[in-house]
Amino acid sequence: MKVRTRFAPSPTGLLHIGGARTALFNYLFARHYGGEFVLRIEDTDRARSTWEAVQVILDGMDWLGLKSDEPPVFQTSREARHVEVAKLLLDQGKAYYCYCTPEDLTAMRELAMKEKRPPRYDGRWRDRDLSEAPAGVKPAIRLKAPREGDVVINDLVQGEVRVKNAEMDDMIILRSDGTPTYLHAVVCDDHDMGITHVIRGDDHLTNTFRQSQIYDAMGWEKPEFAHIPLIHGADGAKLSKRHGAVSILEFREQGFLPEALCNYLLRLGWGHGDAEFLTRDEQIQLFTLEGVGRAASRMDYAKLTHLNGMWLRQTDDTRLRDEVVERLAKAEITVGTAAMQRILHLMPGLKERAKTVEELTNAAAFLARELPLPFEPKAEALLTLENKEMLARLTKILEDTDFEATAIDATLRAFAEAEGRKLGQVAQPLRAALTGSTMSPGIDATLIALGKDEALKRIHAVAA
Repeated sequence: MKVRTRFAPSPTGLLHIGGARTALFNYLFARHYGGEFVLRIEDTDRARSTWEAVQVILDGMDWLGLKSDEPPVFQTSREARHVEVAKLLLDQGKAYYCYCTPEDLTAMRELAMKEKRPPRYDGRWRDRDLSEAPAGVKPAIRLKAPREGDVVINDLVQGEVRVKNAEMDDMIILRSDGTPTYLHAVVCDDHDMGITHVIRGDDHLTNTFRQSQIYDAMGWEKPEFAHIPLIHGADGAKLSKRHGAVSILEFREQGFLPEALCNYLLRLGWGHGDAEFLTRDEQIQLFTLEGVGRAASRMDYAKLTHLNGMWLRQTDDTRLRDEVVERLAKAEITVGTAAMQRILHLMPGLKERAKTVEELTNAAAFLARELPLPFEPKAEALLTLENKEMLARLTKILEDTDFEATAIDATLRAFAEAEGRKLGQVAQPLRAALTGSTMSPGIDATLIALGKDEALKRIHAVAA
């Protein structure tokens, strides 16, 4: 049996962090066993589904590197099949027409709540003669669910879970307007698409009990189920906007690398010894459902940021340069050929200090800016009259200095000694003049990256 997994988001909002982890687990599980991973867009909620949300899902999956082995399947495109199965169950006596109006159902719920019973459908049309059907009412189709025994799921994460059939009512599989319900459509699609393993959040466990009844009614083999715990905030509450970024594309905008985010999400609820930093190939090799825990995970943004910094230092300089250039362009900072070369040259030093691509971009911005530079308050405070006069003296010496590391280091040390200053008392005002900031890679590397002409031009712009 070839393993086939699916990620099946609804395009009614953003691709959230929990959904991304579900997609990752499905992807890694399929790859680990040499199987297939597919994407299904569950757009049966037509009132809330939007093409913009579909695009967010596709963009997010592409950014995360979770490539589907087939073109995405849109659930609405399979509506005729969903209707066919509902009618088949009806013909076999395993489903029935229900003529309850919305008012009937409201009254039913209110009575159940008044009598302190669960507000379930009472089955009034289950065995009723259709000759009693009210005129002008379009019926829904309900599954004639068993009332005895238990539904038992041998979950690959949760273990054996069960619920009594008597605790569930006869669910609607086809609405009165002829459209299929979500629970019914999912079963039809998973069966027809040959899905062998359904890996999803444990908030779907109740759905699985109901869907199991449809599988049994149709005589279809059920997939294996694995319900993974949800992700909570650091305070243990349901993850929300107040905890930080939730949407996958928010993480991208904040400067997280997809490799780092996937690495973090994998370790959020799954473990393999003390392994923390794992490449995609290592993730595929190691991932099995046995490593998934049963307790809810807690999102730790500080840990994610630290891990992102580790990934930054491992990432190719040219790729980082290109990402920085793209972000600078969005900030309306023009990056010419010379600036691109400067950024690439200084990237090894820049990425050692940064934890996100956004930090990296801010640190590299000075390499692309035109004069006059904007100065941070601390940098401006360093450019006292005394220090400006010192920089004016330094420029004369730098003009005759070969711009390579050894020569620059020797020049700055000799100048500091001649001025009766510590090296830092020379380097910091010089750094402020060159970058507009008090933070940069080593001053010699910064000078070399700017080049002699640009460096001297920047010093002259502030020197007294």
